[in-house]
Amino acid sequence: MAYDDALAVRIRELLEDEPGIEEKRMFGGLAFLVNGNMAVAASGQGGLLVRVDPTESEQLMKRTGAEPMEMRGRLMTGWLRVESDRVRTKRQLVPWVKRGVAYAGSLPPK
Repeated sequence: MAYDDALAVRIRELLEDEPGIEEKRMFGGLAFLVNGNMAVAASGQGGLLVRVDPTESEQLMKRTGAEPMEMRGRLMTGWLRVESDRVRTKRQLVPWVKRGVAYAGSLPPK
């Protein structure tokens, strides 16, 4: 499955005025990086991948229905998968993109 082009465009539009953003094809999807740190991605498996503070992951999953990101059978701490139906509207997408960008932006540049 290829990533959702329309979702990638929506993310790009939200980040157009954000400094230090770079796009990169990764893991079959399109990732958006802040100063070299991945923040969000239109996933190659559908939906959105979001980088979050690992200490907030459990609470966010309980509150939002997001799931832990899994790669090659391993759960990725600090990464959440948000299904497409949970980011259909701008109102649903914006908080996730902001959260990912804020966390990635808090990390040392690569």
